Order: sequence, then structure tokens, then C-alpha cells
Amino acid sequence: MNQKTLITLLIAGMSLATAWAIRGQFGHEQGAAWAGGIGGLSIVLLSGRKDWYQKAFQLTLASAAGWGVGGIISYGQVVGYGRGTDFGNVYYGLTMLFIIGSLFGLLGGGLFGLVLADKPEKPVKWHQLIVEMAVGAMIFYHILIDLLGWLMTPPRSEAWAACFGMTVAMFWYMIRNKQYSAMRVAVFAGLGGGFGFAFGNFLQVLGNVSGIKFNFWNVMEYSIGFFGAIGMAYGTFTSPWEKSAETIVRNRLIAPIIILTLIIPFIVWDQSFGTERILKTIEEISPGADALTITRYVQWVALLIIMIFCAGTFYKFYFSKKVKELTLDFESLKLFFLFNLGFYTIYSLLITCAFMSLYRVEQYLYIINLIAIAFLLKKQDMDFSNRGINVSRWAINLLFILAIIALFTAVAVSSHGEISMSRVRFE
Repeated sequence: MNQKTLITLLIAGMSLATAWAIRGQFGHEQGAAWAGGIGGLSIVLLSGRKDWYQKAFQLTLASAAGWGVGGIISYGQVVGYGRGTDFGNVYYGLTMLFIIGSLFGLLGGGLFGLVLADKPEKPVKWHQLIVEMAVGAMIFYHILIDLLGWLMTPPRSEAWAACFGMTVAMFWYMIRNKQYSAMRVAVFAGLGGGFGFAFGNFLQVLGNVSGIKFNFWNVMEYSIGFFGAIGMAYGTFTSPWEKSAETIVRNRLIAPIIILTLIIPFIVWDQSFGTERILKTIEEISPGADALTITRYVQWVALLIIMIFCAGTFYKFYFSKKVKELTLDFESLKLFFLFNLGFYTIYSLLITCAFMSLYRVEQYLYIINLIAIAFLLKKQDMDFSNRGINVSRWAINLLFILAIIALFTAVAVSSHGEISMSRVRFE
């Protein structure tokens, strides 16, 4: 853990943290997928491995899929439990947030790690894995929710059980196929994401009690991404990976580019940039403005960004290359990464109408984060190590985190009385 490693982990953490905080304006699977892809690509760039650059779009897509699927989980009620006044309910709330955050990281880190490990000599059987994960989701949801009635967030959706089933199926596949490096990435991404969610809600409670006018919900979201990405990067850089090809067939870029630059952003646009939502925001912050005209401009600018992003990426990585196999390099991928995070930042500024008012200070912190990441992100040769599989140490880490969460709980319940949006799970 030298200075270079710590800075590398910091950059990875800031990348997913910024994107995940932005995701707060959009939510759901599509917002989480866009953010998750950004986090995965940051790790690829920080690795300094030319062979990983060739799989950069596939790795970005895998990270987007894993972190994105966790977006089906409802956690609003659970956050409310963490705002309570008795130790039992608050500890339950923070622990359940740890589980939810862990599922985000386990799936995101696991799929990312499997793409890293995928090679012709030992291919990942993706069709088999997807079927097993789908079946696992149905089986565990039926057992945990329908039969046992283990409800985490009543009366909200209990989709966490489906994600848990996917995770179990994915780990069973990894164990059978001896994909231990991918398993290590998943475990540390899970520990990081889980800790980040619980710690983030703790910070949110203290922030709200402080009386400072700030979006402390966004602080919680930043914390999830920050610690989740640090765990994912640490698991990646402390695992052994065999060298893969340093070229890629050009046609293999088509599907991931379409999904990453067109499909995911378009779903975000379609689900978020509704006329009613934008009109309401404009009328609240600028009552005398021509809200309808501004709304139309916001919607069209957001849609135009998608077209520019998709067309520019295709030109840069596909149409400008006239060879069957090509080599992707650090500088071109860094440019794609910065545009990807930059466009997501612009989307946040547009949907909140922060370009019209300073009422959302956190929106401008995204820009500062983006500038800092661009400055710090440089080509380097990462020092990899092999820490291996140590289940007993992982268990100790888990117990340590649960003990820390208990400490957070004790501090939180002693810091306030009844506050808004608190929920009670157990009377």
C-alpha cells in the first residue's frame, strides 16, 4: 500500500462516487448502470495494462450491468430505519443498508472480474451464467419472501432477495469454475459498497442534525460509490490475472458502444426528462421564467448530447479505423471516460436546472470532482500483487465492519430526538 496505490484507489473511488452521486438525480437501474460503467472504466485506465484496454468497453459494460441490476432494490424505508431513535431499529437499518450496498458491489465487482478472467483458453460461459443467475433470483425470492416471509422493507419491493439469489448463483459458478480472482474482486467490492452505504447514512443523519443546509442524501450516495470502487479496485489490483490479447476485433466494439452510449443514456433521458418534472423544478426556483420554453430546450439539449456522444464514440473507435483488428490506447479511452462522466454531469445540471440557480450547491461539486479526476488520472504501471483467497480474514473483516456499524448506531441514536423521514421496523 504505497503512495501510488493509495492515489490510484482514491481516483477510482472519486470516479464512481461522483457518478453514483449524480445517479441520485435519476435512480433505478439505468442511473446505476451509467454510474457503474464509469467506475469500472476508471479501474481499467488505472491498471496500466494494455491488454485490458482492449477489453475496456466489455469491462465497462459488465460493471454497468452488475452495479445496474442492483438498482431494482428499494431502500428508502431502510434509510428511514437508520434515522430512528432506538438502537435496535437503527442498527437493523444500517445493517440492511450494508447488505444492499454489498449486493451492488458483489454483482458489479463479480461480473467485472469475470470479464477480466475471460480468455479463449478458459472462457466464461456467459449464457450458462445468465441462466443460472436468473433461476437463482427466482428461487431465492420464492424461498426468502414467499415461503419464509423475510421482509426487509415492507411494504416496499423486496427485490433484494432476487439480487441475493443472483449473487449466490454467480458465486457458485465462480467456485465451480475456479474463478478465484473474480471472486476476490466481488468480495471486496461488496465489503466496500456495503460499508459505504451504512457509513453514508450515518453521515446523512449527522448532517441533517447539524442544521447545515446541504443535500446530505447525496453525501450518502457519494459514500457508496467511493468505498465500493475502492474495494473493487483493491480486489482487482491484489489478484493474479493472466495476460490477454493486445488487439481487439473491431466488430466486437459495436454492441457495447451502442449499449453504453445510446441505450443506457436514452433510457435515462426517457425516464427522467419528463415535462412535468422539469416544469415543476423551474417554477420553484424561478417563478417568473418561461418554464415551458426552458423545459423544451432542456429536453432537446439532453437528447442531442446522446446523439453526439454515440456518434462521436463510433467515429473515434470504429469508423475512423479501417482495419479488422485494432489496438485501443490509454489516451483515447481516457477521453471517452472523461466525456462519459462529463455528459453525466451535464445531465445532472440539466435535470436539476442548476444552470439557472445556485440552490443545489452539490451540483457544482461534481464539476470540481471531474476536474480533479482529469488532473490525477495519468498513464501508469500499476503494481499488482497476489493476496489470494482468505475466507477467514474476510469473515474477520465482516465482523469488524458490523462492529463499526454498531458504533455508528450508538453515536447516531444519541445525536438526536425524533427527526423527519424516520421509520420504525420493529415496535
